[in-house]
Amino acid sequence: MAIEAAARRRLDSPLAIQLRVIWALMLRDIRTRFFGHGLGYLIAIAWPLAHITLLLLIYHFTGRVAPLGDSLVLFFSTALVPVMSFMYMSRFIMFAATTNRPLVGFPIVKIIDLFLARAALEMLASCCMAIIVLTVLYVSGLQAAPVYPLEALFAFGAALLLGVGMGILNGMIAMALPAWPMFYQLMSIVIYVSSGVLFMPSALPEPMVYALSWNPIFHAVEWMRTAYFMGYTSNFIDKPYLLGWGVGALFLGLGVERLVRGALLR
Repeated sequence: MAIEAAARRRLDSPLAIQLRVIWALMLRDIRTRFFGHGLGYLIAIAWPLAHITLLLLIYHFTGRVAPLGDSLVLFFSTALVPVMSFMYMSRFIMFAATTNRPLVGFPIVKIIDLFLARAALEMLASCCMAIIVLTVLYVSGLQAAPVYPLEALFAFGAALLLGVGMGILNGMIAMALPAWPMFYQLMSIVIYVSSGVLFMPSALPEPMVYALSWNPIFHAVEWMRTAYFMGYTSNFIDKPYLLGWGVGALFLGLGVERLVRGALLR
């Protein structure tokens, strides 16, 4: 009896209840987000993959030579994976609350639950996308395994952290300012161009690189390249800056949600 009572208390704890709510929201999101079928979630994985494939084809047929290493595909893939993960995560998490606003009418569902459920799904999609890219590189005979695996994992994790933090923060802003998502999507073009995907920072004047270094995802790209290319060292990586952006955006988004909980839904 004592064991059953303890198990019941664990199931009825606030944390257990919130986890069940988040799980239910994830299952609902999988079924309703794309075509009303669970398999539609594969689009969340296929879309960034198609984006990466298209960009790689464009760069290949323009006859560009890899600025670093022997493979143009590897050079761009190592940059596109963290950048695309961040951009898609921050964008889709941003829409979690605005597109699922009616669900907050249930007392058990909170705004933060919508963000966390979407963040978990987007994180899973990004990991699947990265695994598929690595598999394709391996099958193609390219260097799929990084020279420093732990550093590559940290760089990818930092990009995911930044995506979650910016997604939640942008989501809270979007609930107050409906025009914000359009502005952020336009700003994403600037973020992408200044991320370092298309160029080697060492080939640019130092003042220009300094300006680009204000973009936090720029540091994730450089971090990933140092993990893949033997002998490549970057003078422009600021890992604490990247992690500070991710943690800062996450805590600011969570703090704003806690502060105005319920006020934006009246």
